[in-house]
Amino acid sequence: MRKKLVVGNWKMNGSRAVNAQLLAGFKDSGPWNADVVVCVPFPYIAETALALTGSATAYGAQDCSAHEQGAFTGEVSSTMLADVGCRYVIVGHSERRAYHAESDQLVADKAKAALAHGVTPIVCVGETRSEREAGQTESVVKRQLAAVIHTLGHCCGEIVVAYEPVWAIGTGLTATPEQAQAVHAVLRAQLHAATDRASSMRILYGGSVKAENAAELFSQADIDGGLIGGASLKVGDFAAICLAAAH
Repeated sequence: MRKKLVVGNWKMNGSRAVNAQLLAGFKDSGPWNADVVVCVPFPYIAETALALTGSATAYGAQDCSAHEQGAFTGEVSSTMLADVGCRYVIVGHSERRAYHAESDQLVADKAKAALAHGVTPIVCVGETRSEREAGQTESVVKRQLAAVIHTLGHCCGEIVVAYEPVWAIGTGLTATPEQAQAVHAVLRAQLHAATDRASSMRILYGGSVKAENAAELFSQADIDGGLIGGASLKVGDFAAICLAAAH
């Protein structure tokens, strides 16, 4: 049985005062019978680490560079993330792919860089609404994941995968449990063809997950938790989702 994983993605939100209240609330709400991670903006990583001391909740970042060091102004390397204790990093989020024109290969290179320094990449894949309506969901997510599998080789079994249909992110729309499970099954089959660790790998669902729909989503055979956006900014909502993952 794969232990569920719930990852809160704060995106570009927060302040020192707000974060302190949020993290104190998370700490008081746990522990849960699930692995829980908060991925916070770079400036708040150190304070998050301090606030979560003694907690079972881990912390991570929302992106990393594919480069280890050098003249890359504004970039943050996975070496740096490891140095400040990050255990996870999100790579290939649909917002990075759309707004920063990140290619499948760049996402794969970032995942490789993260693994090289002991940081687990949470690799995001997902289709747009037009791609789904055109019947391209399977081909899109398999193409995105294939780049990572090809680049990582036998190490691909060490990543976390997150399926996030772009049309369901921040829109209030959510894939039905059946729709989400169908894509997760496709991704699991693709991983099985690449690594003998596929059965133990965790594949998360992301896209307007709420306290009200989390339990049903997480009950699907190949959905191993969630990548949570807006709801991770509210203690009660995030705690309820973590509790749903624990059952």
